[in-house]
Amino acid sequence: MSTPDQLYDQAIDLRDGGDKPAAIAKLEEAIAINPEFAIGHGMLAKLYVDLSESEKAIFHAKKVVEIEPDDTFSYTALSVIYQRCGKIPEAEHAKAIAFNKEHGLE
Repeated sequence: MSTPDQLYDQAIDLRDGGDKPAAIAKLEEAIAINPEFAIGHGMLAKLYVDLSESEKAIFHAKKVVEIEPDDTFSYTALSVIYQRCGKIPEAEHAKAIAFNKEHGLE
């Protein structure tokens, strides 16, 4: 049985080869093994937004923030996903949280 890290690496190879749906399948397998696999959720968010599946993209980006609530980059990534999905107020909110965390203004 593959580990989440191995599945992630396979997903990267598939993505780089142009097969985003197969990459998504590998990442879904990885998070089924470890639901707290933040990097897998992050890549899923990016791939789903690339495929115009906004709800799934946002779900996975929010999951990263849930898993890593103190990580500034998680909120920045969430902001980018919201922006790419056309949800500008939500993007601005996530960006503000990232800024506040980075500058200790929570």
